[in-house]
Amino acid sequence: MIGFRHGAATSTGRVRRVNEDSYLTAPPIYAVADGMGGHGSGDLASALAVQVLARCAHLHPLFLEAVLAALEEANQVIIERESANRMGTTVTGLVGLGTAGADHLMVFNVGDSRVYRLAADGIEQLTVDHSEVQELLLDGVITREQARIHPRRNIVTRALGTDPVLLADRWLLPAVGGDRFLLCSDGLFSELPDEAIRPLLSVGTPQQAAEALVMAANDVGGRDNITVVIVDIESDDDGADGTTMPREALGAQVLGGAHDGDS
Repeated sequence: MIGFRHGAATSTGRVRRVNEDSYLTAPPIYAVADGMGGHGSGDLASALAVQVLARCAHLHPLFLEAVLAALEEANQVIIERESANRMGTTVTGLVGLGTAGADHLMVFNVGDSRVYRLAADGIEQLTVDHSEVQELLLDGVITREQARIHPRRNIVTRALGTDPVLLADRWLLPAVGGDRFLLCSDGLFSELPDEAIRPLLSVGTPQQAAEALVMAANDVGGRDNITVVIVDIESDDDGADGTTMPREALGAQVLGGAHDGDS
């Protein structure tokens, strides 16, 4: 049986006037959403996304299909509210699932917010950004460091509220006691490279690490909203349940159409 410990921190940053990020910490579901569309729109879109996803926390056990249905519902809710204001939101998350008699985790993503896992030799990005710069990176046109500062880094190719047909990436992972996960909006990794994130992520409680990461991103610029959720997995058997689910992510990226926004 797995359990969760979590911490969260968010900041408007040093440049933006409104925080358009929202986050959810309702075990067994965690999420970060980064709204697009400006004040009165982006913040509403991200809030609607986490409100719909929060309903999944009351389902026991929680199955993959319920999470996917909630993402579809959130997409439609935002589209219906979009008639007055052009808006959308990224959303990324981590969910504890009851599947086939064993504990597993589901990572999901739409847009360019991210989920990382702390590893012995660094941090591993589990999600794939849906953004123009990610496509340039995959094509070998730019490096990962150049992607962090590219002038079109805020242009996402997929988001909730932008297309009636939602394409959400998802991955299944074994639930391993001792693992630590980082969920964040792009305001964190656009300011801090992986080598700066890792030491801050690995020290202290989830709350202490979340606050340290947000503070560090603000200290070096804080040019965007910054939101961090950190989740520790606790297990009685530390994952020694004999599961055959591979540790690597199971899922494939499907690219959608471009959408220009302040994610």
